Amino acid sequence: MNIEMLCSTMATYTTERVLRLHHWSDAVFSFSTTRNPGLRFENGQFVMLSLQGDGATRITRAYSIASANYEDQLEFYSIKVPNGPLTSRLQFIEPGSPLLVSTKPTGTLVLRDLKPGKRLFMLATGTGVAPFLAIVKDPETYERFEQVFLIRGARTVDGLAYADSVLQGLRHEPYLGELANAQLRDYPTVTRQMFRNRGRITTLIGSGALFANLAIPPLDPENDRLMVCGNMRMIADLSRLLDSKGFKVSPRVGVAGDYAIERAFVETYDAAPVGDEDGAHRDVAVGSA
Repeated sequence: MNIEMLCSTMATYTTERVLRLHHWSDAVFSFSTTRNPGLRFENGQFVMLSLQGDGATRITRAYSIASANYEDQLEFYSIKVPNGPLTSRLQFIEPGSPLLVSTKPTGTLVLRDLKPGKRLFMLATGTGVAPFLAIVKDPETYERFEQVFLIRGARTVDGLAYADSVLQGLRHEPYLGELANAQLRDYPTVTRQMFRNRGRITTLIGSGALFANLAIPPLDPENDRLMVCGNMRMIADLSRLLDSKGFKVSPRVGVAGDYAIERAFVETYDAAPVGDEDGAHRDVAVGSA
């Protein structure tokens, strides 16, 4: 049973209303909804979103929450899957339309599952950046770590636009903006167009180019903590790379490690399908169909 089936059979839902929808490119879009006052979540977690399908069928997928847990609206970031049961409809949803949101968020990309450290690296590809956009808006992030790095990859430059917009807004906020400007460094990279940063995240880390470009020391298990979100191939490759460098993964919720991944799909890592690391065909905790 996959994560969508498991969570949808266990979840209860509230009916929320779509507030806004924005198409950032032909491949990705974001949307926001109302938020039930009773919904509580940790930044980095995901919920199940559901639309009524044909007849009695309900289409359900997991989506990371891109908004922070103190905001009064929910925001999500999604790819557009051709003929996808959910996104083929969701990308055309209109403001005011109903959307079911599960009442029990979950997930393993949370700060409490990281050991204390000095530097935090958040590594994301495609729409996998969504949970980290909530975490960079969390004051606790800057209290726990002296330096925070958001390393985000996409195939093309327009795949960076949503996070660009969120980060620009963050840096202009009165209190959090000061923290972000002092401690947060953003490193966007693309693989299929000319851009100031190019290359896949695994390659940039493995070759050392990422640290040379940022003019910082390489990864150190003693002081560095990491969070990883993207497609299954990227997570599998980065997990092997980090393991080889002496980092220990958080094995489950409530047990801190040197790095954290979304474990909802962990059983598929060893057999992850071959694909582009920078693609978003199956982002962990992000609905993709």
